[in-house]
Order: sequence, then C-alpha cells, then structure tokens
Amino acid sequence: MGVKFILAFFAVLAIDQGVKQLFLGGFRYDGEFISLVLVFNDGVAFSMLSSLGEWLKYIQLSLVGAIICYLFYERKLLREYAIAIGVLLGSGASNILDRFIHGGVVDYVFWHKWFNFAVFNLADVLIDLSVAYILISSLKRRKNG
Repeated sequence: MGVKFILAFFAVLAIDQGVKQLFLGGFRYDGEFISLVLVFNDGVAFSMLSSLGEWLKYIQLSLVGAIICYLFYERKLLREYAIAIGVLLGSGASNILDRFIHGGVVDYVFWHKWFNFAVFNLADVLIDLSVAYILISSLKRRKNG
C-alpha cells in the first residue's frame, strides 16, 4: 500500500479519535444553531440498522476488509485516489473502533436551528467529502480522458 494512503488513514484515525476524546471527557457547547453534545449512535446514518445490534460492527468491519482486499487487486485505483481513500477508510475505521470500545459511534455535532438534523461527527463529514472528491475526480477524468 502507498505511503500517502497509510499516512492519510492513520492521521484521520488519530485526529478523529482525539476530537472524540474531548466529548468523552465532558466537553459540551450549546449554541443557537449548533450544539456540540455527546451522543452514542448504535446505528448508521440517521440511526438506521440499529436493530442489527452487535452484528453491525462486524458487518462494517467485513466491508472495510473487503474494500482493502479490492484495493490490493485494483492498485491503480489506490494510486489515483490514495489520500481520499485513506481519509475514507481511516474515518470508517474510527467509527468502527467506537463501536467496539463504546458500544456505539461517538457523535457530537447537532444542528437544531429551523429543523433537527441527525447528530454526526468529524469522521462522517470526512467520509462524505472523500466520496464526493472521488466521484467528481472520476467524472472529470472520464470527461477529459
């Protein structure tokens, strides 16, 4: 695996776990638009699949393992998107680690102005951004290539 991938993976994992430690240690902020409050999510986005209970973390771990195996097979894909894939899988690994240590994902960003949005964390945002980057870059490469 590439150095860029490994650095991105472990940097994101460490930063995300560090931020989560602040909230596990009692940090809280109640704002007009956004509150930063500790919540444990035992499902995935919007608490979906929480009915899977303990199985969810093993399913997610298997999916990440399958993606890593696929990347060994498709090395070109890993070379082209090394940092984005490292960020994606590092973020996913951080959330899965939460499930094993805390029984659920440590979430803390709660938007509550005008409507209540799902509580999420830094890893969730980084997953979304890395997927968007990969999709947009892929479309640009197809268009130019």
